[in-house]
Amino acid sequence: MKTASLITTLVAGVAFAHPGMDIKKLMVDAQLQTRQIGGGGPSMELIGDLVELRERELTATGSAIRDILITEAPGQDLESFYDESELAPKDSEECASDECCIWKYIADDMARQMVGNAGRCNSIARGAIRLGFHDAASWSKSTGGTGADGSIILANECLTRSDNKGLEEICAKMSSWYAKYKKYGISMADLIQTASNVGTVSCPLGPRVRTFIGRKDSTTPAVKNLLPDPSDSSAKLFKLFADKSFTPAGLVALMGAHSTSQQRFVDPSRADSPQDSTPGTWDILFYQQTLNQNAPPAVFKFQSDINVSLDPQTNDVWRSFAAGPHGQAVWNQAYSAEYVRMSLLGVNNINDLTECTKVLPPFRPAFQQPDQDLLDKVMGTVLNSDLVKQALEKGDKIPPAALATP
Repeated sequence: MKTASLITTLVAGVAFAHPGMDIKKLMVDAQLQTRQIGGGGPSMELIGDLVELRERELTATGSAIRDILITEAPGQDLESFYDESELAPKDSEECASDECCIWKYIADDMARQMVGNAGRCNSIARGAIRLGFHDAASWSKSTGGTGADGSIILANECLTRSDNKGLEEICAKMSSWYAKYKKYGISMADLIQTASNVGTVSCPLGPRVRTFIGRKDSTTPAVKNLLPDPSDSSAKLFKLFADKSFTPAGLVALMGAHSTSQQRFVDPSRADSPQDSTPGTWDILFYQQTLNQNAPPAVFKFQSDINVSLDPQTNDVWRSFAAGPHGQAVWNQAYSAEYVRMSLLGVNNINDLTECTKVLPPFRPAFQQPDQDLLDKVMGTVLNSDLVKQALEKGDKIPPAALATP
């Protein structure tokens, strides 16, 4: 795949870029850059059953995941797709014999519901991304715990844990998808992590994170106090994530998911305020505007994000992701590898999983906001208009009438 627009979008002004460079070369270069970032660099710690397995005991999938975890392979894949003409009917024996087949139908079902008429990802996509984090991050090396096993829904933690406030709607949506597809033998754990990756790539510029199937479900409640708080200090966050096998640099990459988010409960008086001025777009404005004391008034910054952005251990990494088109490419690579790690926390049958990345929607390398003028105007003030909030929630174009509606 070679496009001038892709290169313009992602690597304009970078010394190694030139017209005609293909995306594969671009991703290889970005992969090399992720190994050189500060903040401790990416983690190379093995997790789950891969810790004890010898190299000769690894399956093809186990070996592929091991290579991602030790930074020998990228965490995103922009090239693997199903041949639609060869996709078996959903209820056929052929589909049942292909472990990824039903997931193509599921991913397509999800993707259709995750983008609004502006082309931006919506609250379903954002909720799915956050839900993937919350299910998987309920594990640590020191406490054990559940991890990516579906327990956030199966143990009813969406409604009973304050950490999960705001996830009620996506948990209900996930439960409805599970009710629809469980007859095909899927797990809730896989459904949550697949939805997170579909949500990510549904956002313009969002990476196509490699996706693995075969996790086991659990109804055991998660260990408490394993999730971050938006007021946490950088030191507390570094310690919390180190216990999950992440370096400070890995934490910085994961925090970039706030690029698409809108807070509702940290400060209810600023409900639906985005964390950068392009909500629903997976871009590096989050990194830039968190550092910028003169960010647009509509932007709401989490204190934890500010703390990590300014910490001497991670300031250089943060700035590297904020550094224009090149930063976007490097961040996408870094995020992808770190999220593969996140999605497998607490999973002890990694060697038995199946890769189904080919079911995901395609990467969207370029995006033009269709309502840029209106978006700029509404970001110039604290959000008060319900019409604006509703449009941003849905990923829809901002209606001109919203500018005159309180």
